[in-house]
Amino acid sequence: MLTVSIIIPIKPGLVPQAADRIAALGWLSDHCELLVAEGTNPSCQRNQAVQQATGDIIYFLDDDALVAPDALQRLEQHFGDPRVVVVGGPSCTPATDSVLQQGIGAVLGSLFGAGGVRNRYRAVGAVRQTTERELILCNLAIRRADFLAAGGLDERLYPNEENELLDRLKKGGGTLLHDPALAVERSQRASIPAFIRQMYRYGRGRAEQTRIAGFSGLMPFVPLVFLLYLLTLPFMPGLLWWGPLMLYLMVVTVCTAHIAVDKRSIWFVLLLPVLFPLLHISNGAGLLVGFLLPLKRQTCYNQPSVTVRRMQP
Repeated sequence: MLTVSIIIPIKPGLVPQAADRIAALGWLSDHCELLVAEGTNPSCQRNQAVQQATGDIIYFLDDDALVAPDALQRLEQHFGDPRVVVVGGPSCTPATDSVLQQGIGAVLGSLFGAGGVRNRYRAVGAVRQTTERELILCNLAIRRADFLAAGGLDERLYPNEENELLDRLKKGGGTLLHDPALAVERSQRASIPAFIRQMYRYGRGRAEQTRIAGFSGLMPFVPLVFLLYLLTLPFMPGLLWWGPLMLYLMVVTVCTAHIAVDKRSIWFVLLLPVLFPLLHISNGAGLLVGFLLPLKRQTCYNQPSVTVRRMQP
């Protein structure tokens, strides 16, 4: 039987919410341990926790993630294939979230909103081989031996540290799986400013990942092109130059109507025309800044202290 080490990073002074939930599921035993890594650099926290872990499989969760009760059984089944080095599932919006949070989840789970990464936020399809585009660190399992052999997470990156590592594992010949049934529930940002900051960080992380690992496709950079286009509008008086913006707004309208009908929410008619542009512009701004600002150092910046605690059942 494979052993599992669950690793959850938290900020200093916080009480780990997930510990009680995982204990209530009856997971903690000789075959499953829970390590809580307290610090200020999640990449560093996870790396140091893996060093102290004893499990064959490392299962990364966030402290606010509500995990599926059968997750360990699904992981054991998937990792029974020695070719599989990574298994992950989506992070879905709970039904108890606010209308704003539900709207954010709908935008992130749409093709127009998030493109190729939308399956990180919705549970669709069957188990399949995948790439970093469908996997998310708040719900991600990796063989500990492969994690260590690859050198772990690049501590210059946060976010997108897992994406860069997954690319390395994929190029090394490992099989990455996406299991939609291995879903966790995790609340979306509770305010518009928090959503903007999140999308900005995602863009910045993608740019920094690209600077470290190289380009892996052009689609992630469409928001940057859109932002640069918007910045040129005041200097281009011709109506023809405004055509792409008109087309964009038409697509926003169509997507909004489709999602509002599908989700049966009249509030989405008001929310989504705001959320779609905010997502794309914020992400584009993060991409721009990520390409311009210096990268962080390879080791934990400012050498923050990390405290790893092994939680008891």
